[in-house]
Amino acid sequence: MGTTQLESVPEPKYWHLKTVLSDALDSEFAVGEILPNERELAARFGVARATLRQALEQLELEGRLQRRRGVGTTVAPPRVGVSVGDPAHSWPGINDTADPWRPVGSDEATPPPAVARLLGTEPDRTTHVVRRTRLAHGQPLAAELLYIPDASVPHLSSIDAPGGTARARTLLRELARLELEGQEQAVELGSARAEDAKELDRLPGSPVLIVTTRYYAQGRTAAVAVATYRADTCRLTFGDPSGGMQLLAG
Repeated sequence: MGTTQLESVPEPKYWHLKTVLSDALDSEFAVGEILPNERELAARFGVARATLRQALEQLELEGRLQRRRGVGTTVAPPRVGVSVGDPAHSWPGINDTADPWRPVGSDEATPPPAVARLLGTEPDRTTHVVRRTRLAHGQPLAAELLYIPDASVPHLSSIDAPGGTARARTLLRELARLELEGQEQAVELGSARAEDAKELDRLPGSPVLIVTTRYYAQGRTAAVAVATYRADTCRLTFGDPSGGMQLLAG
C-alpha cells in the first residue's frame, strides 16, 4: 500500500481512506490474508487511528474485511448467496434432511416484546423456543430463535422430550402437523449480541442481518423466527431462485 494525501479531499477522510484501502485489498492482498496492525496502517496513510478505524469498520460492514478473535483483521472471501425464500425451506415444520437449518437446542422463555406482538400473546407469557443454526461449507452463517406458542403444538408432551436437541426435533415435528398458509419477512441491519457472536464466530457488536419471519397457519400466527445472519459473508436472496429475478440484501 502506498501513502495518500487526504487533507485536501472534501469528503470525509475515513470515506476516502476506505476507497483507497478497498483498491489495495483488490491489488495487494489475498483472501484470508491478515492486514497490518492499526498503528502501521495509520502511519502509512498519515491518518489518526480513529479515522482508520472508521474506514475499517465500513469495509467490514460492506463484507470486505473480517475481524477474527485471536487472529486480527483479514481479507474476507466473496459473500455466499443464501436463499431465504426457497419454497422447499420456507416452513420450519418440514424438518427434513434437505433443510439447511439444524436444531441445536430448545427451552421455554418469554419472547421479546416485538415477537410477542407478532405472536399475539401476552407480554409475560412464555413460549417454546427452538435454537437452530445454518451452515455452509461447514461454516456458521446464521443463528435462529424460533418462537412457537403452545397453541401451535397442542399435542406436545413434556415426557416426549425433556429438553435439548431431542425436544427441538419434537417441537419441529409437531409444528409440521400444521399446514403453512403464508409468511411475512422483514430484514434489518443490526449488531451481533454476545450469544449470537459466539455461535457465529464473530465479535460482539459485529454487523449482522436480522431476518424476522412470521408464519401463518389455521388463520393465525403459528410461529415467529428471528434469524441472525453474518453480514460479512452472506448475501440474502428472496424469491424462488429458479424464477429468474432475485432481490438481494447485504
